This record gives sequence, structure tokens and C-alpha cells, in this order.
Amino acid sequence: MPGSVVSIPHDRTALCAIAQGYTDSMGRAAKLKWEDLRFFAHIVQAKSLAGAARAMGVDHSTVGRRLLALERVLGAPLVIRGPDGLQLTPVGERIAPMVEDLASCVQAIEHAATRQSVRVRLALPTGFVKLFAGQLERLREQAPAVALEILSGARNVDIDKGEADLAVRTGPINDEHLIARPLGSLGWSLYASPAYLALRPPLTDLDDLSGHDLIGYDTALASLPAAQWVEQRSCRACIALRSREMTEMTAAAVNGAGLAMLPCLLGDSESGLVRLTPTVLATRDLSLVYRREVRLAAPVRAAIVFVVSVLRQHADAIGGSVAH
Repeated sequence: MPGSVVSIPHDRTALCAIAQGYTDSMGRAAKLKWEDLRFFAHIVQAKSLAGAARAMGVDHSTVGRRLLALERVLGAPLVIRGPDGLQLTPVGERIAPMVEDLASCVQAIEHAATRQSVRVRLALPTGFVKLFAGQLERLREQAPAVALEILSGARNVDIDKGEADLAVRTGPINDEHLIARPLGSLGWSLYASPAYLALRPPLTDLDDLSGHDLIGYDTALASLPAAQWVEQRSCRACIALRSREMTEMTAAAVNGAGLAMLPCLLGDSESGLVRLTPTVLATRDLSLVYRREVRLAAPVRAAIVFVVSVLRQHADAIGGSVAH
């Protein structure tokens, strides 16, 4: 073997220090590689190159090359051929337990990283949870390692700060650090309770809401197309209340507070409301948003596929083209 035979220390720290200082025959610094050590660990377990090759699913020659590379870096032979197969040299016997410990540490690191990435947090707008609740069993069958944690509400979570891994959002996405995957559009229409309609004049013209009470949007949501639709037609109507929570607006409409411009996904599924026109009166783009780097994690990729599948399955209901 090329290089000089050296004394290999027994402790892990000293081994790492010496590994950084080895030089090859040309005087260049040579470093230990984990892959070479991993092959050596399999050789120790199998007691033969062929056995190690079978265990690792590689060619016999690949195992031989890895062993030779490791011996060159260490400057000492690690195994010799004996009547009962490969036998460890004194140097091989010294480093074998260290390599085994290192393999256990690497496995523990990989396991910890996998456990950390299994939980995938998905932020949804109000009203979307019901689309996913009945589909979670399918996700468990397709990706049993993924535990989907759903966050729901009107507030946009901060993905850059790690509040969620994935988020379904409406409107333009201006953050260049995020990937926005288009998912169609969210539709709004006009709703009211039967009790409210029984006490008010018939609504024959959607542009003339005279004599009607409206449930308006909080000024914080003024950029929403639905909020703008309401404001443009409120001059001859009365704003009964304003809210930034869709669930509160829906509850107010059910209880007869006035006409409400609601997402069709909410309004169409509420038995206490009547949709006043089949026309979708306002729309906004819908996207699945996530950081670029999270795509690297297999659990996140599985969750992305699942989320896209569910939302496309319910695209008509989300867009408001059908009532359900």
C-alpha cells in the first residue's frame, strides 16, 4: 500500500484530527470520506468484499476501490485475506469500533432530520378545512410518514418566519423568495337569509341595493374584489356592520343582518343562506405558496401533491360555478 504506516489512535477526536493531516504521495492533503468509511463498516460486518457488495447493492469492484481509497488516506492496510475470509489488521481492529459509532451517529442524524420534516404545516383560508378533513385518510395511505397540521384563519401566516410550510393564498404573491403555484380562482357571490329576504323589497337589480342592509368588509380588506364590489354599491344601501372574518360575516347573514358578499365555498354550503344570483360577482387568483428550499424534503413534496389534488378536485365549488 502507498504511503507510510502510521499509528492510529483509539479515541474518536484524535482520529479526526489525524485524518485532517494526512497527505498523499504527492504531498497533497488527503481527507477521510464518510462514503469510504461506510463501505469499510459493511466489509467488517460481512467479512468479505462480495458480502459487502451484496449488502450494499453494488459491484464487488466498487467495494474494493472504496477500501483501497480509505487505506491510501490512512496510509495503512485495514484488512488481509485469511482462510476464513477477510481479517482485520491491527489498524483495522482499532478503527472498526469508531467507524461503527460514526455509522450509528449518522443514522441518528438522518432519523432526527426525517422526524423533524414529517410534520408539514398547511395554512388555509377560512372555509377550506372541510375540503381536506375527509381526505386525510387518503394522505395517510399515500404518504404514511406525513403528518399534516392544518392552520386556518383570515390572517396570512409568515412563511419566511417558519409559521407554516405551505399556504393557500388568494391574490398576487409578490415575495420573490416564495414559489406560487396557481390553483384557479376563488369566487364570491351575494347571499342572504330567507328571513331577511321576506322583510325586504325584491332584489331585481344587483347594481341597485336601495332599501337593503349590507354586511361590509373591514377596511383592512379593502383590496379584496368582493369588498370593492360592496363599496361600489353601498351608496343607496345601509352598511349594517363590517368584519374581517368570513365566518362572522356568514353568521351575521344567517341571522338576518343583511346581504353578504361571501366566498361561494362558504355561502353555497350554508343551509341558512340563499344565493341571490348564479353569477360569480368577484374572483381572486388562488395559489399554493411555499419556500423554494422546502421542495427538497420528501414529506413536503408529498403534501404539495396532496393539496393540489384536493383543491383541483373542488375547483368548481371554490370558483363558485356550482352550488353544493
